[in-house]
Amino acid sequence: MFSLIFFSFDQVNYPPIKITFLGTGTSGGVPMIACDCYVCSSKNEKDKRLRSSILVQSNTTTLVVDTTPDFRTQMLRANVKKLDAVLFTHPHKDHIAGLDDVKAFNYFQNKPMDVYANQLTLEALKREFSYIFSDKKYPGVPAVNLHVIEGKPFVVGDISITPILVRHLQMPVLGFRFGKFTYITDANNIDDIEKQKIIGSDTLVINALRKKTHISHFNLQQAIGLVQEIKIPNAYFTHISHQLGIHEEVNKELPAQMQLAWDGLNLKF
Repeated sequence: MFSLIFFSFDQVNYPPIKITFLGTGTSGGVPMIACDCYVCSSKNEKDKRLRSSILVQSNTTTLVVDTTPDFRTQMLRANVKKLDAVLFTHPHKDHIAGLDDVKAFNYFQNKPMDVYANQLTLEALKREFSYIFSDKKYPGVPAVNLHVIEGKPFVVGDISITPILVRHLQMPVLGFRFGKFTYITDANNIDDIEKQKIIGSDTLVINALRKKTHISHFNLQQAIGLVQEIKIPNAYFTHISHQLGIHEEVNKELPAQMQLAWDGLNLKF
């Protein structure tokens, strides 16, 4: 167990926010290419999972967490007409590969996209998208303003954001708390001091890759145990692989107030 250190989230006046799950799948998505397993063959729309990402909206501000390889499809499917900023969790390709498509927002909003990430991820973006940061830019390439997340709470528009440092094996990954809602993906370890930042959330989203143990992700039982340890009233599991099972079958196995997230799920706080 960990000792209590209180963070004064309740003293902040948060605007109402809406969360939309743009994707809830792991790096290969579900169905997975060339797979004929019973999960990938499911006709249930909740078993069709794009790569993991969420949309966060207040009355005046719209953010997205991660630009997956499915980013364009996700923006079209959610009918997003305005985007103020991108928050990145970490530099793996299934979380950054769609960055090029922010150029559409550049065009219609006539301004660069604000991008927030830790230093490790910012360096990866500069490598992977070198043409964006070239001194001589080809016409039409995305325009971005980079902002380093250094661990302290920050504000984008009218949305207050608390970064939460987690570990994906040895890689530092950022989760984010928005008022009573906390979102964490690609983790298999969270230090006690960072767990304190989650306490008091009404809802926690945490990755639960599969039932078998994995080297760098929480499995389903570990994710359940974390929710029970921190005593969060409501939990949704994301970053799900086809190895976890059918959506409806797995949901029946879960404790009360816990369920699998699905693409298109909306939550309001």
